[in-house]
Amino acid sequence: MEDPRRAAPPPTAVSGSGGWLTRNLKVVSGVSFLQDAASELLYPILPIFLTVTLGAPAAVVGLVEGLAEGAASVTKVAAGGLSGRYRRRPLIGLGYGLAAAGKLLIAVGMAWPMVLGGRCVDRLGKGVRGAPRDALIAADVPAAARGRAFGFYRAADTAGRWSAR
Repeated sequence: MEDPRRAAPPPTAVSGSGGWLTRNLKVVSGVSFLQDAASELLYPILPIFLTVTLGAPAAVVGLVEGLAEGAASVTKVAAGGLSGRYRRRPLIGLGYGLAAAGKLLIAVGMAWPMVLGGRCVDRLGKGVRGAPRDALIAADVPAAARGRAFGFYRAADTAGRWSAR
């Protein structure tokens, strides 16, 4: 029996729609690049900011990170269901907006609880935007080019991480 993956023709651009590199894919990839670059500039110095500048005990660093990642995990479950029922772009915008607001809260934080709140808001944004963003990319790109589209998105996302180093 022949493997159906080998029999499929290579992915091609869809005529008339501009191909697989859609406007939504470009925008989401660009915003992800910038968001990850901002995160990589901020989060390596967060433990120093908490302990040295704000005088928080070292255990607070673990508390902040644990609660923030917990918030993201819980939000991802809810966002997955919402992305199927509601328009995706507003959810994606809300997610990236929350992430930006969270970073701003951290920047103006005068005490560690404010930094905790900012970090949780940032991770809530990550949880909100993930599933709708992936659904938008999958719906916007021809099925034969989804791997290429998600690869493009991941490349921009990863480049944002490496650009700040």
